[in-house]
Amino acid sequence: MLSFLPASIRGVISLLLLILHTLFWFSLLLPCSLLKLLIPLPALQRFLTRLMIRIAESWMLCNSGWMRLAGRTEWDVQGRERLDQHDWYLVTSNHQSWVDILVLQHNFNRRMPMLKFFLKQELIWVPIIGICWWALDFPFMKRYSKAYLARHPEKAGQDRLATQRACEKFKTTPVAVFNFLEGTRLTPEKHAEQNSPYQHLLRPKSGGIAFVLDAMGEQLRSLVDITIHYPDGAPAFWDLLSGRIRKVVVRCQTRPIPAAFLGQDYDNDPAFRAEFQAWVSSLWEEKDALLAELHRDYPPGNVEHQLDGRS
Repeated sequence: MLSFLPASIRGVISLLLLILHTLFWFSLLLPCSLLKLLIPLPALQRFLTRLMIRIAESWMLCNSGWMRLAGRTEWDVQGRERLDQHDWYLVTSNHQSWVDILVLQHNFNRRMPMLKFFLKQELIWVPIIGICWWALDFPFMKRYSKAYLARHPEKAGQDRLATQRACEKFKTTPVAVFNFLEGTRLTPEKHAEQNSPYQHLLRPKSGGIAFVLDAMGEQLRSLVDITIHYPDGAPAFWDLLSGRIRKVVVRCQTRPIPAAFLGQDYDNDPAFRAEFQAWVSSLWEEKDALLAELHRDYPPGNVEHQLDGRS
């Protein structure tokens, strides 16, 4: 533990450790990804996929190591006992900070299959990490605005086709397909702009997970619904690096996915779309009520430990 050091020093040490171990694991991941690309043998590709997942899980374990070294974060986690590393899941969570991703990896690594996020296409150009995401079959999506689709109607439905192509790769190896339903991080400005009906959440977007259920069929039988609460406010990534996060509360609920929702056409079936949106809205109402309860039961700590709400 480095808690005796100033927070700024702890942050620098954590950042250096993150960079160094990322470069190390990347040096192992890259040759595997090139072999997978160049030798199209299904058995070899499946083996390399499993090997690269183990490498990524080891990277996450190293992240957990510098997180423990940097601070004394108290973790209050419930509901992950029922998860199986050898099953397929659809996973979602509320989204407040970039820290959310490391919170999820820290608490669910090797308790369920590796989380695969849907990413904006531009993120493939992020140095080193973008190549890692590509090598690990993270799906990259190109989003089109309504105005763009009005000018180029031939592009309509491309998101769905991209989702289907991505999910084809998920059918041979257990996976946890992850989607932040809010689509962006919660801020007071975004909450007001949306006129969100929820106290602690933005409006959910249903289309992405509907496309996943269409593409994956009966392989996805369970939704893992994760709720994250930071009693001292949503932390910045530097707060995590410098060990300034006092407490994190995580609640995990595993819910069955209604069989009637599998293999449906969200785009072209208005009745199904309305039913699916109602189901997602009911999940979000329950999550908002749970967050209100967590805010009441886990108030902020002492003033010197409170974060400034940056995200």
